[in-house]
Amino acid sequence: MEAEEGDVTALHEQVSHTPDIPDGAPGGEPERPIVRAVGVCKTYRTRGIAVTALEEIELTVARGEMLAIMGQSGSGKTTLLNCLAGLDTVDCGRVEIAGTDLATLNDARRADFRARAMGFVFQNFNLLPVLNAVENVELPLLVLGTPARQARDRARAMLALVGLARRARHRPAELSGGQRQRVAIARALINDPAIIWADEPTGNLDSEAADEIMSLFVELNRGRGQTFVLVTHAADIGARADRIIRMRDGHIL
Repeated sequence: MEAEEGDVTALHEQVSHTPDIPDGAPGGEPERPIVRAVGVCKTYRTRGIAVTALEEIELTVARGEMLAIMGQSGSGKTTLLNCLAGLDTVDCGRVEIAGTDLATLNDARRADFRARAMGFVFQNFNLLPVLNAVENVELPLLVLGTPARQARDRARAMLALVGLARRARHRPAELSGGQRQRVAIARALINDPAIIWADEPTGNLDSEAADEIMSLFVELNRGRGQTFVLVTHAADIGARADRIIRMRDGHIL
């Protein structure tokens, strides 16, 4: 059954503001995981050839956890992230975000839910080159109809949080790779998301910049309780997560 009109905003509030209940707390129940994948499978078909990308994936992610998904190219790690985030549909099983089955949302509502409750950080930054840093960061709020002054103030605050307050008017071409990724992280944080998905967030950075970005992730995770799920092939990056899952041929090892 599809969610009713207006439910997406309520779902975002539920995801973002559900109070923590310790396991075994008197009068409470164990806290529900922020992400749950049950029996998830995904097959791609090209010119009559079927390629299994994911097979019977079972996975939970706790609220406030930093999880690294690792594996060689073709192992299925990016496909798994895309399915968990609702960027791609699954062929079987289900994916729940804070108890909400993504399959119960149609395409438009799923996209809106992602915009309000999730943040994304990609290897190639995905910044608009004609916009400066603060304009790139505020864009998701403007798309959702936030008043311009409020969106600008929030964007400036997020840039300050990631250490780029003095680069607000610089365009991407005027920034280093590490600074561009910080802008992307500020943009991912703009809606106070329940979870941030990061696909090879250090893949285009040198070792020093990569270490700085991971230090920022750890700071946001520990200081703000931000949940992260990141895909990486770099052992030193994965080692800084709370937990690593390793994939091979569409399976979690």
